[in-house]
Amino acid sequence: MKTPKRLEALVEEGLIDEVVRQLMSGKEAIVYVVRCGTEIRCAKVYKEANRRGFRQAALYQEGRKVKNSRQARAMEKGTRFGRQAQEEAWQSVEVDTLYRLAAAGVRVPRPYGFFQGVVLMDLLVDARGQAAPRLNDVDLSVQQALDYHAMLIGEIRKMLCAGIIHGDLSEYNILLDQNGPVIIDLPQAVDAASNNNAQMMLKRDVENMRTYFGRFAPALLETRYGDEIWSLFQKGELSPETPLTGHFQDKPGRPDVRGIIAEIDAVKDEQAARLRFLAERD
Repeated sequence: MKTPKRLEALVEEGLIDEVVRQLMSGKEAIVYVVRCGTEIRCAKVYKEANRRGFRQAALYQEGRKVKNSRQARAMEKGTRFGRQAQEEAWQSVEVDTLYRLAAAGVRVPRPYGFFQGVVLMDLLVDARGQAAPRLNDVDLSVQQALDYHAMLIGEIRKMLCAGIIHGDLSEYNILLDQNGPVIIDLPQAVDAASNNNAQMMLKRDVENMRTYFGRFAPALLETRYGDEIWSLFQKGELSPETPLTGHFQDKPGRPDVRGIIAEIDAVKDEQAARLRFLAERD
């Protein structure tokens, strides 16, 4: 196929030898199958900010640090340079997170570098050698749902032990390769220690898994892995091998009103950002 404009520089630099085909187009990026020497990989090309369906909500930005003070000031002021710096920082989060999670043994695509808004990474395939399908596109048996849910809870646990929360985990950003679920799409990942919304996001990721797999295995709807994992994390008792039961007992006493209000405010902020984006687009 004709080389897309955003990939021309990578071809000229010899990082990509051939663009084979477009694999998919999502709210954040377009993914192409490419050949790099004898290896078949994929190239994730981020869409421009004004063409994306998801905004860089403050909910996800909280706690992220910018090393360059000039960039940080420009980002705070919202200048043209600041918006560009913010866009570059947003994109680089996924690459940094992929390297960090891969080192922690989390099932994510292996990255090979980030060049001018393009991430090169492994092409995930199924048992037939075809591009791995999204979880949402596969019918599951009860046992498969139980097995995949257990695997993903384990991956969420490993991610948290590495200090990272996906923040937007769902059946739409999980692929099924020949060995099971692989987590993708991480530009909105948050630092568990520095983001005040970390608990809410962790529990939401787990809830999304429970709800989806519960369609096939209703027994999962009674589990409370999110509360259990976060409680162990807060007490410093969580490790990648920590056994989990899915059970959690609430402590008696007054409800955490401040925590509830914080969660409500965070959801409102995110929704407001989406509405502003839709209004600007129209």
